[in-house]
Parts: sequence; structure tokens; C-alpha cells
Amino acid sequence: MIKLKKVFKISVFITILIITVIALCLNVSCKKTELVKESSVSSEIVKGQKEEEIDKSKDKYFEEKESKIDEEETQATIEETSEETSESVELSKISEEVIQVEMKIESPSFKNNEVIPSKYTCDGEDINPPLIISGVPNNTASLVLIVDDPDAPGGTWVHWTLLNIDPKTTEIAEDSVPKGAIEAMTDFGSPGYGGPCPPSGTHRYFFKLYALDVVLSLNLSATAKDIYQAMEGHVTSSAELVGLYSSK
Repeated sequence: MIKLKKVFKISVFITILIITVIALCLNVSCKKTELVKESSVSSEIVKGQKEEEIDKSKDKYFEEKESKIDEEETQATIEETSEETSESVELSKISEEVIQVEMKIESPSFKNNEVIPSKYTCDGEDINPPLIISGVPNNTASLVLIVDDPDAPGGTWVHWTLLNIDPKTTEIAEDSVPKGAIEAMTDFGSPGYGGPCPPSGTHRYFFKLYALDVVLSLNLSATAKDIYQAMEGHVTSSAELVGLYSSK
């Protein structure tokens, strides 16, 4: 009986030991399984992170590429615009040069460097010849006309001075003064036209036209010297007509 009890106790002990060993094995197996699972999850996470980093690298690369392309296109556009602007400026300058007409003073009675008809001299009616004005600059405030003879024995002789001529004037008829203009002093000692009257030989008579950016504050007592001083720094354009005359 006692032997049976001992055998029974030993059997129980062995059974408990076996169960314990089995339990430990199962526990170790579960942990291994969990470790494998965790390792697998970690691998997936790492793989996902790597893929994400690769995607980000790709995105960054393409963004930089697109940015560079945009910059190149922008620079090209700027250069094209700059070239177009330069071309426009050049065309504008050319247009201005083409449009801008040189100011002229002419006479239907005689051409430049030709003889002045005696009608307009001291040998005739002694009246001013007709004059044609063209090409006056747009910004002109007034015109000045001075007629003189640089071949006079005592030096340049002033024959006629006209101040503050309307810049819209295109014609000065013979024996007339443009409306609003002022006849100033001449070397004859009075205002008004005095025709060519050379003592000898052939003299040149300069009809000098000046475009000014101001209206002169002078009156009929002003001399040619006064006029030239007042015009200084205000002449925007000029023209001249030369007539010749020999006394009879």
C-alpha cells in the first residue's frame, strides 16, 4: 500500500513536470511567434519608411526639375520681353526720326542762295517778301525771325526782327506781320522791315528762324542783341534762308 502511494506521488510529480515543460515550450513558442510577427511588422514599417523616403526623393527631384524648368522658361520670357522692348524702343526712335520733319523757312519769290527780287529791296517797294514756314517742333512756344546782312561794311546789319510769332504760323505774306507778333528795333533806327540796299557788290541776306520753348518778354524797343540774349538756352530748332542782292 505504501509502495502504491509512492508510485502515485511519483506519477503525479512526473505529470506535473511534463505539463510544466509543455507549458514552458508553448510559452517560448508563442514568444518566438510574437517576435517573428514583431520582426515582420518592423520589416514592413522599415520597408514602408524606405518606400516613403524614395517617394519623397522622387517628388523632390521632380519638383526641383519642374522648378528649374520654370526658372529657365521665366528667364527666357524675360529675355524675350527685354529683346522685344529693345526692339520697340529702337522702332520708336526710328519712327520719331522718320516723323520728325526738319524746320524750314522758304520763299515762293526766290530760292536759297538766289537773288531777291528788287520789289523787296530799297530799289523797289521795300516790302518784306512772302515766307513759308514748316516743320515747327510740337513743343514750340513762339518763333523769332531775324533778317540781317553779314556783308555790310560796318559789320552785320539788322534789317528786320519779329518776336513772339505764333508757332502755328505757316506763312508770312508779303508786306505783312503775323497777328500777335512784335516788330522790334532794326539798325535803321526803327521797328519794321528794311529791304536790302547794299552800297556795292553782292550781299547775302539771312532770314533766320528760331523755335523757342518760351514767349519772350520783350517789346518793340528790343535790339537784335537783346533778342539773342533772351533766347539763350531756349532755342529748340532753327532754320535759315539766304537771299542775294546787288545794288543797281
